[in-house]
Amino acid sequence: MKPAPFRYHRARDVEGATTLLAELGADAKVIAGGQSLVAMMNFRLARPRHLVDIGGLRALDHLGTGADGALRIGALTTHHTVETASDARLGTGFAVLRAAMGWIGHLPIRTRGTVGGSIAHADATAEWCLLAVALDAEFVALGPRGERRIPAAGFFLGPYISALDHDEILVEIVFPRPAPYAALTEFAERRGDFAIVSAAVDLDVEGTAVRGGRVALGGVAPVPVRVPEAAEVLAGGGSFADCAEAAAAAVDPPDDANGSASYRQHLVRTLVRRACEEAMVR
Repeated sequence: MKPAPFRYHRARDVEGATTLLAELGADAKVIAGGQSLVAMMNFRLARPRHLVDIGGLRALDHLGTGADGALRIGALTTHHTVETASDARLGTGFAVLRAAMGWIGHLPIRTRGTVGGSIAHADATAEWCLLAVALDAEFVALGPRGERRIPAAGFFLGPYISALDHDEILVEIVFPRPAPYAALTEFAERRGDFAIVSAAVDLDVEGTAVRGGRVALGGVAPVPVRVPEAAEVLAGGGSFADCAEAAAAAVDPPDDANGSASYRQHLVRTLVRRACEEAMVR
């Protein structure tokens, strides 16, 4: 199919883009790489009357760590840029981000798709959304009322629904601390497809002992979720298998065409344990 009629607007700067969005109202959508929105428009699952193109705003394409050790990623940075970033540029302790990029679609998608676009799209199975929740990321949004910082834990409100106002643009993603013992893994019917279930862990390691950590899941709820029950098992000295079992018991995943609730719980057990083991190897 072809998209419904729309008007195209090209932004010259971030302020101009937010002004346009405020003027055009809720019928306007931001487009950057277009890897999610264009597909939805072609199937007429999305019918914006206006598109505001921010793809040319090079100020939003950056990647690097600051003196505080936080990693800052511009919203227009592509997945492939992260995938190919050197250790010097990505920073010590953020290798999990580079490794996770291999799960995103295929190379042409990773070359065009943007980090900010994936997060703003708010797909519960998207790798960036899960990483942000697992690693306590913070999002910087800019709108007519100024800058707003939104923690990942409160950003995803439902399927394809985020805390961004209609006249705000996501401009930067901040990962506040290194995560040297973190990993993401997932299962899909075919490589490059959307994940049926995905799991990310961020372990607190002292010597060779796990003292705690964070566990997050995608594909088991309308938004990516943290699983405190699994984290408590890690903090209590439980095994990775016990952690995985606690994660599976804590979620109530949906039944749909991709799998039953019990099948998804089985995947949770497998993927959480695998992610923990991969994190320790890293």
